[in-house]
Amino acid sequence: MKRIFNLPQEELPRRWYNVLADLGEPLPPPLDPRTKEPLEPEALKALFAEECVAQEVSTDRFIDIPEEVLEVYRLWRPTPLFRAVNLERALKTPARIYYKYEGTSPTGSHKPNTAVAQAYYHKVEGTKRLTTETGAGQWGSALSFACHVFGLACTVYMVRVSYEQKPYRRVMMEVYGAEVIPSPSERTEAGRKILAKEPDSTGSLGIAISEAIETALNDPGTKYSLGSVLNHVLLHQTIVGEEALLQMEMAGDYPDVVVGCVGGGSNFGGLMLPFFRDAQSRGRKVEFVATEPVACPTITKGEVRYDYGDTAEMTPLLKMHTLGHEFVPPPIHAGGLRYHGMAPIVTHLVRKGVVKAVALDQVHVFEGAVLFAQTEGIIPAPESAHAVRAAIDLAKQCAETGEEKVILIGLSGHGHFDMSAYADYLAGKLVSTASL
Repeated sequence: MKRIFNLPQEELPRRWYNVLADLGEPLPPPLDPRTKEPLEPEALKALFAEECVAQEVSTDRFIDIPEEVLEVYRLWRPTPLFRAVNLERALKTPARIYYKYEGTSPTGSHKPNTAVAQAYYHKVEGTKRLTTETGAGQWGSALSFACHVFGLACTVYMVRVSYEQKPYRRVMMEVYGAEVIPSPSERTEAGRKILAKEPDSTGSLGIAISEAIETALNDPGTKYSLGSVLNHVLLHQTIVGEEALLQMEMAGDYPDVVVGCVGGGSNFGGLMLPFFRDAQSRGRKVEFVATEPVACPTITKGEVRYDYGDTAEMTPLLKMHTLGHEFVPPPIHAGGLRYHGMAPIVTHLVRKGVVKAVALDQVHVFEGAVLFAQTEGIIPAPESAHAVRAAIDLAKQCAETGEEKVILIGLSGHGHFDMSAYADYLAGKLVSTASL
């Protein structure tokens, strides 16, 4: 039985898919943080590359990938699609389980798909430095790599709890030449205000975003780069789903369920949006399942309303699922899923009934991750492990009912820098989310 399905490099997709062309209605506009009035795209150019702003509001169905970006992509793309035959056997399930594995990228996750694109556009437009935030460190690693490729300086504000939990992620960023600062920090006014109130703050992505934006706004040669949530970020990630469509065709199968983890929504959106388009065009029914931690249940417990993306209220307000921009989640190991807000595109699809969400406890998640590692040989990142856990639960249901569902998992990265989390789980020290 064939287990690996990959594309030759000459079949690497050359266009990103823009779902804004197929939503049937425009998303609610972002609002100016000062006036609360709809924000003109021109205002976003103070932070973002002009081309990224154009992509943010574009309704073109497909956008060409620049050749310079494709050339960097070819270092690791196309990424493989696997059939999880050993996992299927262990679960004694009639379900057929596939996973699209993004851990083969230089930094071990899906994040370089947009980091490379954003760094390229900034380089072309004359930016000298990019600032950003990072939770688990995967986005910071990706942008550090991309900035090095295109000769840009990079400053990363890393959520303090992750800075302490994942020292080798910090080292990876520094290897690529980035400056890495634990957040909240004394470097910015936003950080100093937090520390004055709470000197032992473990930090949050919202706080780190505030620090990164403040740094960018105070330096004419510096711009800001975001690794999730925004439309252009999900756009760049659709190369994952475009490849997976071709690979599922190679496998002679088609998913009944597409499962991914969600922090801000870029990894999940990148995989599921091309299948959303394809299923609509074919008249096929596909279930899309977004998985999140019980400790940060943005979709399952959050409200849909306008909110800031950061703690200091510097970002435009977006209409999205949110737990509130001042929310500081418990220090769970899935640092990349500790964000209070959700991509407006994902929020829209949840409200339309296209996407459903489930929240999972981290002990239950790591139990599934260990089973996956023991059967498939890949240790998932704690974030990706949420998708793995949900897929295992679905496959177990199939074992009980006899239903032969095809399940596609977005395995967004490996867990090689997350051994402390696995050590805690194996030692029985991993705390159930319910008790945090």
